[in-house]
Amino acid sequence: MEPLCLLTVHAHPDDESSKGPATVARYHAEGIRTVLVCCTGGEEGDILNPAMDTVDVRRDLPAVRRRELQAAASLIGYDEVVELGYRDSGMPGTPANEHPGSFARAPLQEAVGRLVTVVRRVRPQVVVTYPEDQSAYPHPDHVRVHDVSVAAFSAAGDSRLFPEAGPAWAPSKLYAVGWSGARIVAMHAKFEELGLESPYDEAWLERASRPQPPYTAVVDVADYADVRHAALLAHATQVDPTSRFWFGLPPEVSRTIHPFDEYVLLRPMAGEPGHRATEVEDDLFAGVR
Repeated sequence: MEPLCLLTVHAHPDDESSKGPATVARYHAEGIRTVLVCCTGGEEGDILNPAMDTVDVRRDLPAVRRRELQAAASLIGYDEVVELGYRDSGMPGTPANEHPGSFARAPLQEAVGRLVTVVRRVRPQVVVTYPEDQSAYPHPDHVRVHDVSVAAFSAAGDSRLFPEAGPAWAPSKLYAVGWSGARIVAMHAKFEELGLESPYDEAWLERASRPQPPYTAVVDVADYADVRHAALLAHATQVDPTSRFWFGLPPEVSRTIHPFDEYVLLRPMAGEPGHRATEVEDDLFAGVR
């Protein structure tokens, strides 16, 4: 049997630390190979930590963010970090959208081919990406991550496509990482219970109340709940250590709130060969190992 491998695809440095890091830490601890693909260098990210807003940092921001990415990935437990080589596209409507090296402007087939090359080399059984609906945070790179991942997942197993990318390899499952409304509500309630000012305003609570797709996998990450905070702090330019949003609750409290990561199975879909139309999974590798 092939060694087990988990491949996650993210848009920018720091996304790997906010979306499912505890899941990766758990699987790494179980001996599963973990690989991160970061599609852009995060060049357009704001410096959100005042202590890091210096001339030297701004002069060399791409290199700084690359170092932060490596540090965070090491804390999470990634065995390998692959940079797909595109430039941060910036938020919608900004001049960065027009940069010819940006991820959002890259020809789709070119970007798919780059990801297929990675998939065929590392041979993951499970791939994790972003959901199709990015209306809550419509960053062009997040939208493109979904499109490229779905196309590469299908193309990697077809030897007629991208023959220069290496021998075909078909991953078994493709998931979208979730951020459930239940987590937001629980965090907000704990802030209020402790008499602390909650960072979750009415807009956040309204967002949490919207209908969400049913999660098809819920992974227990209670033993790895502190990984998110440590990895986020490694992104010193992007994450303010005084942020109430990330660090407003005491660590001994926050690690007990909603200690689960949720996912939606994107492939195989209902009716496709290999689809498991059963109860909610507690393991992304269910049916694989």
